[in-house]
Amino acid sequence: MGGKKNKYLTLQSKISKRMNVLLIGSGGREHTLAWKLNQSPQLNKLFISPGNAGTATVGTNVSLDWKNFDSFKNFLLTQKIEMLVIGPEDPLVYGLHDQIAADMETKHIAVIGPKKLAAQLEGSKDFSKKFMLKYSIPTANYKSFTLETMHQGIRFLEDIKSPYVLKVDGLAAGKGVIILDDLEDAIIEFKALLEDNKFGNASKTVLIEEFLCGIECSVFVLTDGISYKLLPEAKDYKRIGEGDTGLNTGGMGSISPVSFVDDGFMKKVKSRIIEPTLNGLKNEKIDYTGFVFFGLIKVNGNPYVIEYNARMGDPETESVIPRLETDLLDLFIATSEKKLAEKTLQFSNEFTTSVMLVSGGYPEAYEKNKVISGLDLVEDSLVFHAGTKQNEQGDILTNGGRVLAITSFGNTKEEALSKAYKEANKIHFEGKYFRADIGFDL
Repeated sequence: MGGKKNKYLTLQSKISKRMNVLLIGSGGREHTLAWKLNQSPQLNKLFISPGNAGTATVGTNVSLDWKNFDSFKNFLLTQKIEMLVIGPEDPLVYGLHDQIAADMETKHIAVIGPKKLAAQLEGSKDFSKKFMLKYSIPTANYKSFTLETMHQGIRFLEDIKSPYVLKVDGLAAGKGVIILDDLEDAIIEFKALLEDNKFGNASKTVLIEEFLCGIECSVFVLTDGISYKLLPEAKDYKRIGEGDTGLNTGGMGSISPVSFVDDGFMKKVKSRIIEPTLNGLKNEKIDYTGFVFFGLIKVNGNPYVIEYNARMGDPETESVIPRLETDLLDLFIATSEKKLAEKTLQFSNEFTTSVMLVSGGYPEAYEKNKVISGLDLVEDSLVFHAGTKQNEQGDILTNGGRVLAITSFGNTKEEALSKAYKEANKIHFEGKYFRADIGFDL
């Protein structure tokens, strides 16, 4: 990695105009994007808001409230920000891109991340399902219900086969999908979602979906609304327990590439899913600039869409972006200028694996402010911070459920995982936990 960084530094002197960039977010995804953006010879200053202890090593962390547009706009103008990169879903679904584009003083700023209507692909499961049905994009059959139609939903559950898939319509921090085998449990959970507002406004509408039996993977594209570029696929692991047991989390690890994603399967993904999705957006006159995440499941050799996300996944980003050998900022500039078709992406052929170290008790109640040690002992791997902060004494502390991602490279999946686990065991904090079986199903 060092040789590549030196090459970038050599090129910097040849770039006369360099860009100030603000990246929104605080997780492992954002540290990975910041790490990659920091390698670009076209970067002048990189700000991350709010960032974490890891992003502080590759840019400048700033505390900004993007919902307070006046103060947010003031920062953009005083720091001469020329590009805004939006990492997480909340600002996208909220419409931050729309606000930037609608303001006379900020509309010149390039924004990587779709506008509010386009972000409904992620922000509303009902919206995305209707979109997929309209454009014949393969997905599971479903019906949606509200509190007023709850009894119809219960009858629907009684008429379908187990397992029962419940999905809240809105954003729920990656925890809005519930799969249950027992009918009575499914009815109790379904009623709790609607009657008790278990996820607030996100669960005002609940989808009951056909269960698809297969193996999952994640596919990503970067699009300027006209053309697109395909990034490496990945597979992530959501359950807290080994063997994919226990509660859903934001993600316990990821691997790229994925062994069962061969050329034949990807040909189907492009023709049946990616291209119909992007053509459907154009047909709806929805301008989409940024990443599209396709959460897929392979059933009898064929791809089906489980969900869309309007941004890169986490922890998939920690495995995918390190494989990218092309200048990420250059790609973002081309995306903002609708010139993405002119670019060629290059990727490492190595396997990358990311193992997530999490706080004890996660994804339920957990404690913060545990001192992290051993970071300086890590060799031969990348450490991307997810939930960390630094105190006045310079200690790195835990500051979230998912704390660190250890990303390693290898000629095989096994070699990469072996390195990641070796490095993971060098890092210590009270309650540390990680899954020792990432990639078990490949």
